[in-house]
Amino acid sequence: MDIDGFWELVERSGRETDSRPARSAWLEDHLSGLTAEEIVDYQTWFTVCANRGCSWDMYAVFWTVTGFGSSDGFEYFVNWLISLGRDTFEKIADCPDRILELPEIQRLFELARTFSHERTSRSRNGRFHLKRVTHTRREFWPREDSPDFESFAYVTFDPYRQATGLEPDSLGDAVRAKGVHGKFPFLSYHAAPDGEEWDFGDKDEFIRRLPRLARHYGVTD
Repeated sequence: MDIDGFWELVERSGRETDSRPARSAWLEDHLSGLTAEEIVDYQTWFTVCANRGCSWDMYAVFWTVTGFGSSDGFEYFVNWLISLGRDTFEKIADCPDRILELPEIQRLFELARTFSHERTSRSRNGRFHLKRVTHTRREFWPREDSPDFESFAYVTFDPYRQATGLEPDSLGDAVRAKGVHGKFPFLSYHAAPDGEEWDFGDKDEFIRRLPRLARHYGVTD
């Protein structure tokens, strides 16, 4: 399976189902009809794409939009971006600041307006920081709208077990044997997102790296 075949399956799963559980089940069903080698290929391309989305600027986007920062949460956010399809994923992977162009993100902002319009604040020492999404607001997001898709990364596990009789851990070994090493979860694997690490609370750096997102949240010089 090449990269085009991978994206064809990802996008068909979205067109032919109407919920996330159904989508995962659809992929599992179709992958179960493939050879073990093809299943490894699919997982390899998924890992390549996830690695591409693993950057510090993307982490800042995740941190800002969702209101929390964690290695696992960031991984599930990137999974969700992959689930949106090739054109969308590549656009955001190339320029995380374009996240505002996604109708899915605009939907989340519309839901969030129910709670608060306040976007920024300053601490006692005057240091800038974003007033991020609260836990209550995240709970308000419907499951199908939430920008995370943990199970999207697991659809190869059962098909691989059925095809080989081996546990999913060996699937990771097979992907690494192809020279592809996953970056998620980066805290566990002692890896790091691509690019230069930076302080997301630094107003000037935030404006420089993510000017559109900064404008949306009212971050100014």
